[in-house]
Amino acid sequence: MIVVIQRVSEAKVTIDNVVNGEIGCGLMLLAGFEAADTMEDLQWTAGKIVRMRIFPDENNVMNKSILDVGGDILLVSQFTLQASTKKGNRPSYINAAPPEIAIPLYEQFINELELLLNKKIQTGIFGADMQVQLINDGPVTIIMDSKNKK
Repeated sequence: MIVVIQRVSEAKVTIDNVVNGEIGCGLMLLAGFEAADTMEDLQWTAGKIVRMRIFPDENNVMNKSILDVGGDILLVSQFTLQASTKKGNRPSYINAAPPEIAIPLYEQFINELELLLNKKIQTGIFGADMQVQLINDGPVTIIMDSKNKK
């Protein structure tokens, strides 16, 4: 599983001109799942995200987590994160989990994040054509791959 984490001052996802999810201060997450992802991948990634110290403290040092600042999360599924660009000019998405595998992973990832954050998170809609807007604060952008745990 690959997740792009962006610290934001605001973010929203719109589907058919209707805002589906919107947050202020927090994290915008783009998540791409592969068929080999497990519950361990979801739990490890969710735990790292909510404990990651990327928010400024009183000395403007990135020393606080989203838990510490009471921030929100907006999660959007994005299979294109699994793109392989090794050959040719058109990315291959062979590594991306098919919907019958990815949807349950996405839903479980939502549950894991909500459990650890102790509140509901905002989301897009799996497979929808979404417009995502955000103001990246910092900018801070981190890419995590659950296959690089060790």
